Amino acid sequence: MTNPILRSLSPLALLLASCGSSISAQGSDPATAGIAVTDVATFDEPWAMAFLPGTNMALITEKRGKLKLWREGAAEAMDVSGTPKVAYGGQGGFGDVIAAPDFATTGTVYLSWAEEGEGDTRGAVVGRAKLVIDGQPRLEGLSVIWRQFPKVTGKGHYSHRMTFSPDGKYLYVTSGDRQKFTPAQDLNANLGKVLRLMPDGTAAPGNPMADKVGVTAQIWSFGHRNLLGIAFSPDGRLWDIEHGPAGGDEINLVEPGKNYGWPLVSDGDHYDGKPIPRNRTRPDLAQPAISWNPVIAPGDMIFYSGKAFPQWQGQALIAGLGSGGIVRVKIDGEKAIELERIDLGNRIREIEQAPDGTLYVLEDGEGAKLRHVVPNG
Repeated sequence: MTNPILRSLSPLALLLASCGSSISAQGSDPATAGIAVTDVATFDEPWAMAFLPGTNMALITEKRGKLKLWREGAAEAMDVSGTPKVAYGGQGGFGDVIAAPDFATTGTVYLSWAEEGEGDTRGAVVGRAKLVIDGQPRLEGLSVIWRQFPKVTGKGHYSHRMTFSPDGKYLYVTSGDRQKFTPAQDLNANLGKVLRLMPDGTAAPGNPMADKVGVTAQIWSFGHRNLLGIAFSPDGRLWDIEHGPAGGDEINLVEPGKNYGWPLVSDGDHYDGKPIPRNRTRPDLAQPAISWNPVIAPGDMIFYSGKAFPQWQGQALIAGLGSGGIVRVKIDGEKAIELERIDLGNRIREIEQAPDGTLYVLEDGEGAKLRHVVPNG
């Protein structure tokens, strides 16, 4: 049965609200923040970017279904052939891209996208393939290794961000609640969850419910909403960043078996104004490390480890859609503290650290600029 709160909102209202369509004016300008920003290339609705280990080349996904191979210093990127058909629309389409830990020897990359199901349903999937860059770049042997279950109606909250554990043994995938609320608490569905998988997409041994059948064995944590960033901090702990509803964006320390509360609690409210009990009212549930109200509407998050900005080492750098720039956050134990917002004047979908420690950010939407962020002076 469709949630009555969802029925009260138009699809456009849902998508705009969940993406944080407004841009906050607060924040330092680039010069005050000690950075210089140069526009280097243009993409259409880019979603994710990943540098290929040992190279100065990066893969960039575009939501409509194109995969681009871009080399630092180039104004144009090359199309990569062999990409899958994607269910484009709303928040759906091509999603994340990461290189496998053994990319140097295997050329394996992982991709996520939205695919059509039966009837008017859709769901995120993860696939892996070999990237061949000799001549015309192409994917070979692309196969789907993981799917959201169940496929449902709607075109939002796929999440489908990915990261590997620091030891390279496990693949972590974020799976959004698909704007259906209750599946986040349903342990027979993998919606609204963080999943820990083997590199082949099977459930990892040692998961909290590894003795269960089906998708339950995949679950690492649950009670999540729309997780658009997942990353390991330098000390080896796993963190996510996720969208709240009308308020309540949050960073979480992701620990095995814990319930992060959605939709039981939130530091935001429903879009129609109906209140949601606050996180603090349920101390039995995992509490966010930080929450924002108004929202920053994050696009992605990394932990900075480079030398170009030594003062930022170990900090979380967040691509801000609603906040229109970069949000710097310090991790302090199990809590997080916002340090600075850098205003870049547009919705930022993606942030990526280059091999030399400088940064690249991708704007959101059509004609989006790839921008190079370097120290000022």
